[in-house]
Amino acid sequence: MITEHFTFKDTGDLEIFVYKWLPNGNVDVKGVVMVAHGMSETAARYESFASYLTENGFIVYANDHRGHGKTAGKTENIGELGEDGFNSMVENMHELNERIKEENNNLPIFLFGHSMGSFLSQRYICLYGKELSGVMLTGTCGKQGIIIDIARLLAKGEIKKIGRGSKSNKLAKLIFGSYNNSFKKNRTDFDWLSRDDKEVDKYIDDPFCGTVFTAGFYSDFLGGLKNIADNREIKKIPRDLPIYIFGGDKDPVGKNGKGVLKLIKTYKEYGIQDLTYKLYKDGRHEMLNETNKEEVIKHVIEWLNLHYNVLE
Repeated sequence: MITEHFTFKDTGDLEIFVYKWLPNGNVDVKGVVMVAHGMSETAARYESFASYLTENGFIVYANDHRGHGKTAGKTENIGELGEDGFNSMVENMHELNERIKEENNNLPIFLFGHSMGSFLSQRYICLYGKELSGVMLTGTCGKQGIIIDIARLLAKGEIKKIGRGSKSNKLAKLIFGSYNNSFKKNRTDFDWLSRDDKEVDKYIDDPFCGTVFTAGFYSDFLGGLKNIADNREIKKIPRDLPIYIFGGDKDPVGKNGKGVLKLIKTYKEYGIQDLTYKLYKDGRHEMLNETNKEEVIKHVIEWLNLHYNVLE
């Protein structure tokens, strides 16, 4: 695997840091995978996943979202995304995709979104789905109902109290505080991520991971979740866009599979023509870092191999 990196300036002059992983010269290139990482992590954590993809002929691009990783630059900047953070991240993904198209003429482009990245991807396919050959969503969930409205009201109150740019332990606890409850007796605060203790410890030891974000971020994020659940927005997704959704049936973000099945039902009812899903028994939030990750990645590559030339 060949590793490169670059930056590009977004429309607001923010430098967005991007990892690019390419197959070795003896591997035939099939397509491109653009990765949208999760909240409070970095694109660097997808290097291992990229090694499997590149071995199988896929170029991989993964940007550090604004307020994350090398785009944030310093650890004290983590969680500060500026105004309209959710939609700004989506637009940064589209700007990256424009660069990808320039560098890889006529190659099919697939979007892979994990956790927060999966919700950004749900929005992305409403706006720019026609530019993709397929999308993969993991660590995701469907419509969450009135709880989002309640959380948004609390977020607005928190902003009035501490300001958009102040980090909010209150909102972090509200959104993530119950995630570890199903895994007591807890070894760490992040047992919900994976059954693999080594992977959990790597996350904890990374100073760019597991950080509390600003009140403004949480407000924008909740607004984004509200928007992607709007039927008027869902109807903008191209019906012929292939979608692969997978997760663990013990992932609290996906409500132990129930939220994943709700999203699948929504897409089926809307009429998505090529919809595939897998729920892995006892899997937690990060299926790419789970104890059965070899099986999970094998299924991802099988799906890609079925779809990379479908829309050519």
